[in-house]
Amino acid sequence: MPREVLLRFPTELPEDLKDEEVLKKGKEAIVIELLRKGVISQGKAAELLEVDRNTLFDLMDKYGVQVIDMTEEELKKELTKDIFSKAEKGDKSNGTVKNLNTEAQRTQRG
Repeated sequence: MPREVLLRFPTELPEDLKDEEVLKKGKEAIVIELLRKGVISQGKAAELLEVDRNTLFDLMDKYGVQVIDMTEEELKKELTKDIFSKAEKGDKSNGTVKNLNTEAQRTQRG
């Protein structure tokens, strides 16, 4: 169900504020702020703005919103998770996974 946002200003605004581009920028700012606060997902933001994910990422960059909101430690853990699970399952694809697994463990230790 569509929702409407009404903005009230204490003074009379110039007539050109009714321009479509200005309204688009206002909608963009509201949606990006909802995304920043974690109220909506990236997928929902893209849907509301009627843009693809790449365009959304550009907008997020423009407004200073991180695409991946993780600490450095969380990111390291996430990136090594798949490597560890493959190594545990015995996927030795020419020893690369085993070597990466060992390197990642060394990195985590210090």
